[in-house]
Amino acid sequence: MDLPFEKLHGNGNDFVLIDEFAKTVVPEAMKAEFARLYCDRRFGIGGDGVLFLSKGESGDLRMRLLQPDGSEAEMCGNGVRCVAKYAVDRGYSGEAFVVETGAGPVPVEAGYDDDNIFEAMIGMPDPAFHRFGIPALGEGEYFEEIDGLKVRAANTGVPHAVVFVEDLDGVDLEAVAPAIRHHPSFPEGANVNFVQITGPAAIRVRTFERGVEAETPSCGTGATASAAIAHRIGLVTSPVEVETEGGPLTIALGRDTTMTGPAETVFSGVISL
Repeated sequence: MDLPFEKLHGNGNDFVLIDEFAKTVVPEAMKAEFARLYCDRRFGIGGDGVLFLSKGESGDLRMRLLQPDGSEAEMCGNGVRCVAKYAVDRGYSGEAFVVETGAGPVPVEAGYDDDNIFEAMIGMPDPAFHRFGIPALGEGEYFEEIDGLKVRAANTGVPHAVVFVEDLDGVDLEAVAPAIRHHPSFPEGANVNFVQITGPAAIRVRTFERGVEAETPSCGTGATASAAIAHRIGLVTSPVEVETEGGPLTIALGRDTTMTGPAETVFSGVISL
C-alpha cells in the first residue's frame, strides 16, 4: 500500500500532512504511533508533527495535529496555515473558509500575492489569561517565579508560559525551559516562550514546545501568547510584529485576535507500507 504525503512548513515549523479529505487512510488506533515513527528526523520523514486533514463536520475543513511524542495538540497556528495552503492548492476551499480544530473553529483568509507568495490570516482563539482557562492551578492571572524566572501564562489554543528577558540570544532554552514546561502549576504542561521586546510594537520569541520537547523555529500559538501578554501589560502596541527564529509573524490584538504569516510546501512523497 502506498500512502501519499506532503511536507510543509510555516516559518520553519514543519509538518507531514496526510490527506484524509476523501477517506480515513491512517486508522485512529495507529495515528499516535504513525506520528512517532514519521516525525523522526533520522528514521522517518522528519517533522514537528503530523497534520491530518479531513472534511469538517460543520465547517469546511478539519485539522488534527499529532506530535512527535504521540500526543495530540488542540491547536497550532503554523499548522493551520500549512493546512490552508494545501487546501487552496488542491481546490478543497476558496480564499475564505473555516478550519475546525480541537480549540474550536478557526476562520482563514488565504491566497497568493502578485509575487506568487502564499500568506494566510487566521483567527486565533481569544487569549485566556486567567488560570482556569490556561489551565493552571490557583486563582487570578498567572504570575509565578520558577527557578528565579518571572513567568506569566496564557492559553491561545494551547497553554503557553511566557518569560520576558533582556538578551534572548543568551538564553539556554533546552536547559531552563523544561522546569517551566513540567511545573506542577500546569496540570497539562505548557509550552515555554522566552521573549525580548525589540520595539514599541515588536518582539522576538523563542519557543520550547510541549510534545516536541525541544525548541522549534517558530510557534504560532506561542507568538500569539507572547504578543498578547506583552500587550496586556503595556509593553507593546498592536499589531505586534513578531520575529521568530524561522521568520516573521504579525499578531493583531483587539476585539479579534489574528495571525498573519506564510506557509510553504517543501516536497511531496509516498510512504510504502
